[in-house]
Amino acid sequence: MSLKVNSKGIIYPGYIVKPLLGGLLLLVLATGLVGQDKQLFGKITFPLGNVQVQPAKVSDWSKAAMNQELFVGDKLKTAVKSRCEVTLNGGGKFRVAEKSEVALTEAKVTGLQKDFGATVSSGQVWVAAKAAFGEKKNVAVRTPTAVAAIRGTKYRAVAGEEESSVLVYDGKVDVNWAQAVDESRQGDQGGPSPGGFAIAPPQEVAAPEEVPGPYEVALEDWITIVEGMQINVRADGKYSMFEFDQGADAGLDFVRWNKERDTEQGE
Repeated sequence: MSLKVNSKGIIYPGYIVKPLLGGLLLLVLATGLVGQDKQLFGKITFPLGNVQVQPAKVSDWSKAAMNQELFVGDKLKTAVKSRCEVTLNGGGKFRVAEKSEVALTEAKVTGLQKDFGATVSSGQVWVAAKAAFGEKKNVAVRTPTAVAAIRGTKYRAVAGEEESSVLVYDGKVDVNWAQAVDESRQGDQGGPSPGGFAIAPPQEVAAPEEVPGPYEVALEDWITIVEGMQINVRADGKYSMFEFDQGADAGLDFVRWNKERDTEQGE
């Protein structure tokens, strides 16, 4: 059927669509297509103090809002006496301490498989992500010197340019030297893992040690640490692994707050 065009717009059988309206329809359609490309990481469920968000491909930072959605490629930044809780897409918590900066690098949620990744350039984060029955939930956090990858457990990662720490509060955590992970990815070794990191079968440590190790050996393979253990990884790959003082640790404000939130929320 042919269409007739006059000075008032495009005439369709039974109705008229003005040129301006057509332009708006195209704009809405284009906006929807852009939104479909985004991978939802989660949403902010507790911003406290000065929390800033930098959306992907945007140079400016803006104040975080309650229930604001976060996507892969976004960044979070907290000031002094500030913190932020993010509820992961599909369940679980990712909390950012004061004076921290985090880039959200991966979020793949398909059925019972949920994979998340984040890079902490400074500060510290708390991850509490229990897997439901039949579910596989993987959360990987990268710091300047170490990579921690978990499967439904709870831990804290502290980022430092010269040395980073990972402390396990529940379950098990696979840890490796960041440079070794990069080299493994370049060589295409190992299989897929949370956060896009390649993990070979890790060496599990059965029990904590009483005294910190001497930083004599470089961490070149994945190693699994268990509840109550801490591992410190230096920029050169040398590491120390030991049982941390849980009494003193529980007195830290960020740790106490996280444990209270986890109890309240059943994490």
